[in-house]
Amino acid sequence: MAKYKIENKIRTLRFMNDEMTQQQLADKVDVSRQTIVAIEKGKYSPTLELAFKIAQVFQVPLHEVFSYEPEVK
Repeated sequence: MAKYKIENKIRTLRFMNDEMTQQQLADKVDVSRQTIVAIEKGKYSPTLELAFKIAQVFQVPLHEVFSYEPEVK
């Protein structure tokens, strides 16, 4: 069975939105900056609620922020 990985475009979206800092995004979605860092690096998968909050900050659909793709070996 193939393994899947959650990937995201948070860093790109932050820079497209007036170069928003990780701390600014963290404040908007009520988490720590370290949580945003971990999500961006793919070391932490956000809850569904947090994923929707992040998408709302950028005013885009969830699938434009996160994708669930098979890992390439």
